[in-house]
Amino acid sequence: MSENCCAQPSAGSAVCELTSVTVSHPESLCPECQQKGKVVQGQTVKALLSVSLRSVLNTDYYFCRTQFCPIVYYSSDGRSDFTTSQLREHVYQKEPTTDDVYVCYCFRHTVADIRTASPQVRDSIVSDINIGIQANQCACDLRNPQGSCCLGNVRALIKQFETSASAPT
Repeated sequence: MSENCCAQPSAGSAVCELTSVTVSHPESLCPECQQKGKVVQGQTVKALLSVSLRSVLNTDYYFCRTQFCPIVYYSSDGRSDFTTSQLREHVYQKEPTTDDVYVCYCFRHTVADIRTASPQVRDSIVSDINIGIQANQCACDLRNPQGSCCLGNVRALIKQFETSASAPT
């Protein structure tokens, strides 16, 4: 198991990333959308692919978080990429408004769970995730397509729904 991104105090940071793999390379731009990707561990890529693992190269992979780009993972050498259709899970960053997409992959909280929840239930969702993190029950590096803690995504989505609910109509 890799370094635990969910360990406090980094858990919940909107930019929570595994420090052991945060390296910037000029080739880290997505070949499709040309946006900078985030390094992910090879085990993350392997755990989430629904295709033969023979197609996974022994190289660095990046996660593309651009919503409308079909590529999820791409290799640093430009020889390999994987799209949303080749993953076992839907990717929150690619489908942030789809109700049944997980925002928290370890404890299975969906966009709809958060959207339809009362403020008190939203607080309990965050508490549930924190309790799981403290109990060392999360595996964000394997279950979350971004390869790092989801708590920042969960909090940002809650804030987005709270802001839209309080906006004048």
